[in-house]
Amino acid sequence: MRIFKESELILNPDGSVYHLSLRPEHIADTVILVGDQDRVKTISDHFSKVEFSIQNREFRTHTGLYRGERITVMSTGIGTDNIDIVINELDAAVNIDLEKRILKEKPRVLNLIRLGTSGALQEDIPVDTFVASEYGLGFDGLLHFYSYDPGLTESEMSEAFVEHSGWGKRMPYPYIVRAAGSLIGLIAQDMTKGVTATANGFFGPQGRELRIPLALPDLNDKMASFSFGDKRITNFEMETSALYALGRILGHNTLTVCDIIANRARREYSSDYKKSVNEMIALVLERISKS
Repeated sequence: MRIFKESELILNPDGSVYHLSLRPEHIADTVILVGDQDRVKTISDHFSKVEFSIQNREFRTHTGLYRGERITVMSTGIGTDNIDIVINELDAAVNIDLEKRILKEKPRVLNLIRLGTSGALQEDIPVDTFVASEYGLGFDGLLHFYSYDPGLTESEMSEAFVEHSGWGKRMPYPYIVRAAGSLIGLIAQDMTKGVTATANGFFGPQGRELRIPLALPDLNDKMASFSFGDKRITNFEMETSALYALGRILGHNTLTVCDIIANRARREYSSDYKKSVNEMIALVLERISKS
């Protein structure tokens, strides 16, 4: 029987997981993930009751009831490195006996739903559109630090993208992982769907050039022109690939829905993105509560 050592599974004095400060009873089966700490309260303001709230660093968590459905909302901060912490510690909190430091006999499956903001790469996707990430395309390399079944990734699509984009040998090899079909059916049935590229930075990795020249100056154009069957790259953000990869490895259901607040091809920005973000939140909460 494997016992998780103190240096590998770090716990706080109250028995909660180290960064998130959560114990299993604090976590609902449905977890909404957002980047911005302030957006946690924006979502939990819809709840009829908030039964638990805590914050440690950038990780703020509220758990409560929405139309009788118990939901957890958590801020992750920005980037796949933070997603690595969040997914591993969420899973540890619900699937490891934190007192005995051994795996629980029956694994608990979480629905992990990211609600974020994003930039569209295709001219025909207007700002304030809700885009569901059918696939996550990772530029971050995080998955390669883990052992996983090769069937997890869409290897043919990845290879086609590498060839199409002229991907550099010094760059982390891109990986593609699919969202949970159950969550697409529940939440995103009438939304724009596509491949969401996950960058490991906001400037160079997303084609923004200030004072440092870009290694792949035409990357955004290459992404916009890429297709694999009927699949195309719709948008850019910074978390989805890691969410999908680690979530799938650990047996959880994952989906990202983003409000398009900018169109990179048109050079347009939403005039009131907070309004459309609130509309996205209300829509997703309504659909979760009907599950």
